[in-house]
Amino acid sequence: MNSSSVGVVVVTYNAGDHLLKAVRCVREQAIPEVVVVDNGSADGSVEALLGADPDVRVVRPGRNLGYGAGANRGASACGAGAAYLLVCNADVDLGPGAVESMAAVLDADARLAIVGPRIENPDGSLYPSARTFPALGDALGHAALGLMAPRNRFTRRYRMLDWDHSAPAEVDWVSGACMLARRSAFDELGGFDEAYFMYLEDVDLCWRARRAGWRVAYQPGARVVHAQGVSTDQHPYRMIVAHHRSMLRFSVRSTRGWGRLVLPLVAVGLVGRTALACLHRMAAGARGRHAVPVPGEGR
Repeated sequence: MNSSSVGVVVVTYNAGDHLLKAVRCVREQAIPEVVVVDNGSADGSVEALLGADPDVRVVRPGRNLGYGAGANRGASACGAGAAYLLVCNADVDLGPGAVESMAAVLDADARLAIVGPRIENPDGSLYPSARTFPALGDALGHAALGLMAPRNRFTRRYRMLDWDHSAPAEVDWVSGACMLARRSAFDELGGFDEAYFMYLEDVDLCWRARRAGWRVAYQPGARVVHAQGVSTDQHPYRMIVAHHRSMLRFSVRSTRGWGRLVLPLVAVGLVGRTALACLHRMAAGARGRHAVPVPGEGR
């Protein structure tokens, strides 16, 4: 891998010390081009980063555009020589050689558009970052049971919990918390759909990529640790609403045939699930715990 062929886009919002650590990990990958998109941080983290690493390019849209729109601005700011784009959250730590490992996968297959790493939680447990596009039955089962019974069979299939995560494979989609995209494919697809403020913009990008004839891969040889919820926990209820709005948007876009007949019922169900998720978050807060909007799906 030629390090100058990779441009890194870090989207941040009040990420504190996590931002400095994330950029430091990127620098350890010997990548010179780092673009940080600041979605309106007010915690001094971007200023601290510039004090520690003045060569970082900072893009300030002037407001919180959301994750996908912020990533698009960062991608546009990357130089023309960046054939690959690493898009990541500000609360991820890249393991040694992670970018090189993912780039090698793209180098080996010209039809691969996106590759995602193995993502782990800070305690070393696996975060299921490679998933399926669920069939309608699994989607409904996951939506109904995923909050209260996250090990149910529908959620297990959707999150591929019984799959061997130690082996590289082609998958339906990978988490946007950290992904390496072929720039030509990213540009061809128009980047992330900015109609998604937060959540499912990664699912949508991979879905459109596969429909356009591209492929998506998972590479466990690249390891990333993700703190999760550093930014989203600051506005948990807004994020819950955004998550469920994105779920409905993707359902409308991706559902075909007879399944479209049940979309009104899906919309009603998601309203109820939004309320349940808010109650779930309240209960977690009352117990003194921080929680992402939906277990296992937070950023």
